[in-house]
Amino acid sequence: MEASPAIAVRELRKVYGSHAAVDGLTLTVPRGCFFGFLGPNGAGKTTTIRMLMGLAPPTSGEIEILGFRVPDGELEIKKRIGLVPDESLLFDQLTGSEFIEFVGRMYGLERPVARERAKELLELFELGDTGRKLIGEYSKGMRKRVAMAAALIHRPELFLMDEPFEGVDAVGARLMKDILLEQVRRGATIFLTSHVLEVVERLCDRVAILNEGKLLASDTMANLRSGSETLEDIFVRMVGGERTTESLDWL
Repeated sequence: MEASPAIAVRELRKVYGSHAAVDGLTLTVPRGCFFGFLGPNGAGKTTTIRMLMGLAPPTSGEIEILGFRVPDGELEIKKRIGLVPDESLLFDQLTGSEFIEFVGRMYGLERPVARERAKELLELFELGDTGRKLIGEYSKGMRKRVAMAAALIHRPELFLMDEPFEGVDAVGARLMKDILLEQVRRGATIFLTSHVLEVVERLCDRVAILNEGKLLASDTMANLRSGSETLEDIFVRMVGGERTTESLDWL
């Protein structure tokens, strides 16, 4: 029997007042892929990922994650996914080690296991020298790293990530990319939003492009390309952006 997709959404809508932030989205994300979810500002990416994370109820439509329907299977889903939200929901008065251990305990790990894994993850993400430093003193890039470390502690099958590389320096971003690629090699699925198209092009084997709440395309990078197009070329072509040819006399 063929495994269910990592994510399947059908006719998903989220309406705020009279505005549909997500308007009839139907999308399938196969298991074991690195999936980029793209769109200009205000396209509905974060709203979609918040619905997938269970942080925002949809107005209508269906969501299925790892074979479980939302909301009925939310408890089982949460055991199997790792979350890195756009706004890092971290506890500023905890150290990185304490926070990661806390997340592990929330996922049902025994205290000694959670503590040992927290220590190993801090070393993996090159945060081992932060010692007793509180998360409130972390830089934005360090906060992203500790959030991703916490998302890994229970070995999830699916990662949902909203702008995971935002504010991360080149060294930190390279480290995070390598860790994520290793997770995909081991069979995990990664679903991420990002404005950095070069990163998506380098990492993702499939992408979807959203604009004004509607899906414009969803396919492999190879199938979306026309000739020697880059992902930036594809993105600009699909969302209708045009490079201006005008100039300001004074500039």
